Amino acid sequence: MLNTPSAAPPAPPVHAVGVSNDEFRAAMSRLAAGVVLVTAHEPQADPDGPSGEDVGMTATSFMSVSLDPPLVLIGLREGSRMDDLLDEQPLWAVSLLAEGQSSVASRFAMKNRISDRLLFADVPYVRGKESGAPLLDGALATLECRTEQRVTAGDHTLVIGRVLTSSLLTTEGGPLTYFRGRYRHLD
Repeated sequence: MLNTPSAAPPAPPVHAVGVSNDEFRAAMSRLAAGVVLVTAHEPQADPDGPSGEDVGMTATSFMSVSLDPPLVLIGLREGSRMDDLLDEQPLWAVSLLAEGQSSVASRFAMKNRISDRLLFADVPYVRGKESGAPLLDGALATLECRTEQRVTAGDHTLVIGRVLTSSLLTTEGGPLTYFRGRYRHLD
């Protein structure tokens, strides 16, 4: 009987600098992040066809960049529907989600999801005056933005937007946060 070594499971991919995808993901999961809903209105493609559609995406890669002028940055997975739309549509909005809005965040974070039209069906919102994009009721704050710059960064696109409007919607409750793979509330 021959002794043959058992096959070891394949090692996770390691980048040139020696950090695997799993190691990087695990480290970054320990960084608490605020949760936002990025929205845009896809214009009507054909004047005689159906009206445009609202598109939404949950994100945790969002930050303030500059006060003068007021700029924010959102990271989008390259080739995602939102990335493709914001490449064509310069106006978009951000709703900073409150701690009670985890179901909305989960809904718009689903992969292989149903159409955005159905996702917005029972979510209360108002339409932004500058962007035409949905601004969620109950969010801590909302911003309407115009794309100033797009930067490719690895498998993501960093979209820098000039803030056109800013509204504080509620002072009750805290922000929805994301930490170690789960939505959390600040205590």
